[in-house]
Amino acid sequence: MTDGFEVEFVDRDDRRARFLVRGLTPAFANGIRRAIVADVPTMSVDSVRFVENSSVMFDEMIALRLGLIPLTTPDDYELGEAATLALDVEGPGVAYSRDLRTSDPQVHPADENVPIVELKEGQRLEFEADAVLGTGKDHAKHQGGVAVGYRHLQRVAVVGDLEAFEAEEQEARILRGVVETDDGLVPSEEFDHDLTTLYPGKELRVEDVPGAFVFHVESDGSMAVETLVDRAARTLEERAAELEAKVTV
Repeated sequence: MTDGFEVEFVDRDDRRARFLVRGLTPAFANGIRRAIVADVPTMSVDSVRFVENSSVMFDEMIALRLGLIPLTTPDDYELGEAATLALDVEGPGVAYSRDLRTSDPQVHPADENVPIVELKEGQRLEFEADAVLGTGKDHAKHQGGVAVGYRHLQRVAVVGDLEAFEAEEQEARILRGVVETDDGLVPSEEFDHDLTTLYPGKELRVEDVPGAFVFHVESDGSMAVETLVDRAARTLEERAAELEAKVTV
């Protein structure tokens, strides 16, 4: 628990996480979502200098593809700071993101197998590109959170037993996300999203838990998902401190 908020992870790995936060207002929950999407800086290709491109794709199309390749993002770069990536590949074969060479080992493709272009016999692609640190509010290519959402935590309580004929005709009760039961937090996929599978023959009451939200966050690989969430929280803290300083002058 920190600053009145209680955080509990449901599941997580390097790219995805689900976690519960208690003590939030809906507006604050949306602020966290927006900060993850728009305020956390990531590296992305911003400009490309082509030396040779005899592939079937125009320079602009390849530059667009390069901008969509997630790059790992160190925490010691300032906004606007850049690293250089270079590629020199000759066909036949496919140029992949793993073929990119970097001026900074901290900045490299998050995925090695992103195809850039297929080169035929005699075709060649050579360029240098500048990867710049920017934010999602400036351009979508800098959004480190590729899937970010939240929903109210729902509490499930057993009210009683159904009559035999009611139990036989019990309709599916579909829920998505994570629910809270007497046994703790339960992801809905564990009961195939149907509460009647979890509580057959039971009369149930389902209600939102006030101030409790379950977040689902996926990172593009530019940083671990925990780092992404932590940096988003820091941006909110910094903006709140800035606002406090201005209104107390």
